[in-house]
Amino acid sequence: MWSDRIIQTIFKQPEHFRPHMIKLRLKRYGKKRAASYRIVAMNSRDRRDGRPLEELGYYNPITDETRLHVEAITKRLKEGAQPTDTVRRILEKASLLEPAKAKA
Repeated sequence: MWSDRIIQTIFKQPEHFRPHMIKLRLKRYGKKRAASYRIVAMNSRDRRDGRPLEELGYYNPITDETRLHVEAITKRLKEGAQPTDTVRRILEKASLLEPAKAKA
């Protein structure tokens, strides 16, 4: 009755539902003017404070306190997740990443 081609066309997922690159980024929480951040793995197109795929650590810029789940971070990096510039600096400070070379 229904051919496979018609069914695939009807149930084909739109572009915005397809998986995207995973980013390691900061998710803000805390009070006004006293922000803290969670280091999370998220799809690149999700909003900043949306639901993360996984929480990987904590960063407080006021006290410069950092807590990292090293195994989870290295697993995500091996899977191809790209850290944002700020998260990259945090990971370099913790010796989880090699310092980025300066652009010529």
